[in-house]
Amino acid sequence: MILCHIVPENDWKNALEEGSYQPPSLQSEGFIHFSTPQQVIKTANRFYAHQSGLLLLLVDTTHLTAELLYEKGEGSNEVFPHLYGALNLGAVEDVLPFPVNPDGSFQIPAKWRCME
Repeated sequence: MILCHIVPENDWKNALEEGSYQPPSLQSEGFIHFSTPQQVIKTANRFYAHQSGLLLLLVDTTHLTAELLYEKGEGSNEVFPHLYGALNLGAVEDVLPFPVNPDGSFQIPAKWRCME
């Protein structure tokens, strides 16, 4: 199964240098937030509106080395994937530019639509 994670480009560059991805949420909340492909645009528009310099990581769950749990989102009945540990780079299947639209919203990158 493929999951999505939105990441600032500079944070991803640092992860490549360090050998794993460990965003601030791992320290502050104990996990890394992910979205299913069906959830990612809603997540992007809610938490990243008007932000530029983002990438969309496509992660293959069969290659994860940390524990993945599906849990209710805060203030929601919707279930989201949470990774309880660093994201190992070998699980990242693709990294796509995730540009913001002129109105500040997001849409699925064209390359991804072609792969579906």
